[in-house]
Amino acid sequence: MSQTPIIAPSILSADFADMEKTFKMLNESEAEWIHLDVMDGNFVPNISFGMPVIKSFRKLSNKVFDAHLMIEKPERYVHNFKLIGVDLLTVHYETQVHLNRTIDLIKRVGMKAGVALNPHTPVSLLKDIIAELDLVLIMSVNPGYSGQKFIEHSYDKIREVKDLIIANNSTALIEVDGGVNADNAPKLYAAGADVLVAASYIFNHDNPIKAIRNLKYFNQ
Repeated sequence: MSQTPIIAPSILSADFADMEKTFKMLNESEAEWIHLDVMDGNFVPNISFGMPVIKSFRKLSNKVFDAHLMIEKPERYVHNFKLIGVDLLTVHYETQVHLNRTIDLIKRVGMKAGVALNPHTPVSLLKDIIAELDLVLIMSVNPGYSGQKFIEHSYDKIREVKDLIIANNSTALIEVDGGVNADNAPKLYAAGADVLVAASYIFNHDNPIKAIRNLKYFNQ
């Protein structure tokens, strides 16, 4: 674990009328990643944005593009996400019939591969694939909407994933998404989280750059 968490602002809560301003702020901030929530209205009850939008975003930043696919049959689009400049592609365990095949495909086309778990999905289901993963994303809210209340059981799930990673000599990072703010960031990091995703907390803050620092350095 690094001395500070990686911060991955989710642009889901950004002002889409002025994304150049948003990306200028993100580029100047200490956020290492940019989190891209892709929703199809089927797997989750919301629709966000797709590949043409991400392709246009790629022109605005050189930071790591961390795409979280909340869509059915994400394996159909793996090559496309590579072509538009995504660096790390995360699919949901709940969408997969052949998870190993999808993870292998993501890595073969040249991206890092992650698996996301909904709040009700047991960590133990990753036992046979944890060694192949670059990232495990723990959903600390039910996926689909920004601004939801953090689910307290998420701390236990983070610790479970950490134990699984250590037991299997995995190098996977642990990412947490949902209800992350300056109050719970230190506890998430202490539980084993490496990457903190935040949307509302950052983009509703009077000073988003300061909000990112608050998450990274715990208000110090």
